[in-house]
Amino acid sequence: MKTRKLRDLTVSAVGMGCMGFSHGYGACPPESESIRLMRSAYEDYGCTFFDTAEVYAAYENEILVGKALKPIRDKIVLCTKFMPEIFLPGQEIPEGKTSRRGLRSAVEGSLKRLQTDHIDLYYEHRVPANRDVAEVAEWMGELIKEGKILAWGVSEATPEQIKRAHSVTPLTAVQSEYSIMERKYEAEVIPLCKTLGIGFVAFSPMAGGFLSGKYTSQTKFEGDDLRRVITRFDPKNMDANQALLDLLKKFAADKGATPAQISLAWMMCKNDFVVPIPGMRRDERLKENFGAADVVLDANELAALEAALSKVTIHGDRKDSDIQKLGTVKAVVKS
Repeated sequence: MKTRKLRDLTVSAVGMGCMGFSHGYGACPPESESIRLMRSAYEDYGCTFFDTAEVYAAYENEILVGKALKPIRDKIVLCTKFMPEIFLPGQEIPEGKTSRRGLRSAVEGSLKRLQTDHIDLYYEHRVPANRDVAEVAEWMGELIKEGKILAWGVSEATPEQIKRAHSVTPLTAVQSEYSIMERKYEAEVIPLCKTLGIGFVAFSPMAGGFLSGKYTSQTKFEGDDLRRVITRFDPKNMDANQALLDLLKKFAADKGATPAQISLAWMMCKNDFVVPIPGMRRDERLKENFGAADVVLDANELAALEAALSKVTIHGDRKDSDIQKLGTVKAVVKS
């Protein structure tokens, strides 16, 4: 597997988003199968970049990831996140979660669940609009000096928040949704990351799986599946977005690749500091997604793809507020 730099961390060019092993996309694989797939990502494909969060299934995903990666802990880059405004069991403290004590409590809990003595990359999962991110940046700097974390990042942050945080304790990565179907961060955030030397980690780079071309407007999303409330998976929008899939299929056929691989290669070939972390729960998805690291789009191919994409209208989106209403986080949101 090719590698990339997220500031001072070297990671595989394609990482693994682990949330789906515990919740969010319908029925989950058995624990033994999830563990096998995570280990296969490293052993068979060279993936060294694994992403989880305390809030995924209320601690369950961190516990699973810790168990799966323990035998290869010293060979991989492990990332997790604390959610400042979502209180999980045991996190109700007088100072509030967004405090020095609250952050330390959160990181200690993650260290225990992940069965490790340090976290390679620790994110503030969302940055509250009514808080000064500089406070968290200062506390993250303390954790770095103590060796509890090696680097820190923010998720879904604004350009102003990124600059403010980075000025206090340099950021290693910004993690936000980014795909051919969600490109808002290309306007300011990704160029800012390039200027400041900050890596950009793309979650949902396959737009919840839509870009794989494996789903149709007839697909039923039930139970613990975020796609029930993501409007791009509304049947009418899925039909309307078929034009995008047709375009990707054409480029994929010309390149001897799959639409999923073109979708991932598109963002990796545009910027060498962007690392996608697709979720994948089947062997064929591992082979396909990690294989995207070897798909190279030259300048002319990228230009042709961008020109074609500029003529396609994207229907639907993904909103955190809708996802929280679904209730899959199993947590209590406090103001």
